[in-house]
Order: sequence, then C-alpha cells, then structure tokens
Amino acid sequence: MSNALPLVITAEQLADQLQDPNLLIVDLSSAEHYAAGHIPGAVHLESRRLLCGDGPVPNKLPTPAQLEALFSELGISRDTHVIAYDDQNGPWAGRLIWTLAYAGHTHASFLDGQLAAWQDAGLALEQQPNAPQPTRFEALYDDDLVVDIPWLLEHLNDPRVQIWDARGADEYRGEKVVNARVGGHLPGARLLEWTDLLQPGPVPRLRPRDELKQLLADAGLDSRNTLVTHCQTHRRSGLTWLVGRWLGIRDIRCYDGSWFEWGNTPDLPIER
Repeated sequence: MSNALPLVITAEQLADQLQDPNLLIVDLSSAEHYAAGHIPGAVHLESRRLLCGDGPVPNKLPTPAQLEALFSELGISRDTHVIAYDDQNGPWAGRLIWTLAYAGHTHASFLDGQLAAWQDAGLALEQQPNAPQPTRFEALYDDDLVVDIPWLLEHLNDPRVQIWDARGADEYRGEKVVNARVGGHLPGARLLEWTDLLQPGPVPRLRPRDELKQLLADAGLDSRNTLVTHCQTHRRSGLTWLVGRWLGIRDIRCYDGSWFEWGNTPDLPIER
C-alpha cells in the first residue's frame, strides 16, 4: 500500500507502486525538463507556487487560501500519498513535503536520487503531460513546523534550540551577500551545507543515515534539541528539514523567511 511507503524511497520502490490509484507523483522540475521526460503519471508543479510570492518576503509560506487552492488543484485527499522530486537535487521536493506537513498532510515521500535515480535504474520516462483530478483539500495547520523573527529572538539564548544554517560557507561567514542588506549568520547558528548531505556522483542520492548523523554531530547539531533550519530563501533548507525528519529528529522546524528576511531587517543581531 502506498501509505506504507517510507519518507525516503528508492526508484525501485516507487516503480512497484505506480499503479496505486492513491499515488500522486509531483515533478517540481522546470517546465522544459518535465516536457523532455518525467516519471510516468507525474504531474508538473511550478516550484514558485510553494512561495507566497507577495510582500517584502515573497519566499515565505503561501497563505492558507493559496495552500488550500494549490493542494485542491493537485487532487490531494486524505488518502493521497505524494511522491516528490525536482531537478535541483532535492530542495524543492523537500520544501513541498514540509509544506504538506505544515498543512497537515504527512503521507508523502521523497524520491532518493531524483529523476537521475529513476533513469539510473533503467526505468522508462514519458513525455505526455498529466493533469490531476481536483479535490477539496482541507488543511489542519501545524504551526510548530515554522518559526518567525519574534520566535527566534525569544529563543536565541535557549540551549535547547539550535539553528542549522544550510547555506554555503561564504554566505555563512558574510563574505558572499545574496539579496540582503548585510551578510553573516544568526547568532549561534551552526553551518552544515545542504550539498554535504548528498553522495558525490551523477545521482544525487542522500548519504547513508549513519553518515548523516555523524555530519550533524560534527557540526555541533544535537538531534535531542529543537533544530531550526534555514538558508537564503528556504529552498535549500527544504532538503535539510527533510533529512532531519528522515533521521528521526523529533522537533525540526523551518525559518521560511530565512536570510532574505533576517539580512534585510534592521537592528537584528548578526554574527560573522
């Protein structure tokens, strides 16, 4: 049964489930890549629809109305098991699964290795587009999955809360500033770049769990604490949240404003 699928699945596991009527495969690749070839039955979703798109911080979560409209359009019901993949090594797929969890839908899996893993397994692609069958999605929001500036300011000195910065080391140190007034990192934030979670080579599979746990430990991130992950716009940290969940971290949250918001907000504490 598809609802028994694990959070992270292999291409072979997915291939065995393709005929399940409750399965919804969501391709978050570019429109061009989707048209060139996708997993049979996959529907296309523009990644920008996972963002609110408006206001001073357009990378934040969509509004409840936007989310319910989107997930209704995708045809997600209580029994739907969503499979997500993208063409950027996993961040958008992770963000979709986090967004679904925020909206109360936890039946979702991340395709390990993305489309490259499917092709590496010798499995067929299709070019014809697929249209979902709309439903009426009703969300039950989990506010414990997202944090904002007031929450962060309140918890910066809490030893039970740690910040996981998923950006590059040059961004973390403030040497590279992307679409922000200032560079640097949140006070006390620990750096573990999202790409370090992937195995080297042409197929971007996640590293084995024991290696990932060691990477977190080496970065000083304690899985017993509340972890808050972010990047520049909460794209890359979609993958780090997903990995945290896969490792069984009980309380891992996302700062969806990320550095785009923090680095453009005056008078906030910054380290370099």
